[in-house]
Amino acid sequence: MKKILLITFFLTNFYSWSQEKTPEQIVQEQVEAYNSRDIEAFLSFYSDDVKLYTYPNKLDSDGKAAMREGYASFFKNAKVLNCKITKRIVTKNIVIDEEDIQYNDTKFGGVAIYEVENGKIVKVTFFQ
Repeated sequence: MKKILLITFFLTNFYSWSQEKTPEQIVQEQVEAYNSRDIEAFLSFYSDDVKLYTYPNKLDSDGKAAMREGYASFFKNAKVLNCKITKRIVTKNIVIDEEDIQYNDTKFGGVAIYEVENGKIVKVTFFQ
């Protein structure tokens, strides 16, 4: 009986451990970390060589270290920080979000296109 329980436990946990998150889940959890202003959790969803662009191809940030520099003070200075997804399109490894963002007293909107590979966000293109 113990063997059956152990095998069942192992197989159940192996199945859940082996399930990779979908690109949509990765992007959503990244948004939740952003809203929590948790820089470590937020950055954990990005590849080390992530690139951030402003449409159409202006490179704004190259690599996770550069992201940390840019976002650390942004998070630290935010008394209010909230990103609300108003529309989302998912196709294969691409997630397109229309976002309403509040940063302290400032509200603005935009569109972000996330590209996910191997469980990490590798590229983001922002439209404002």
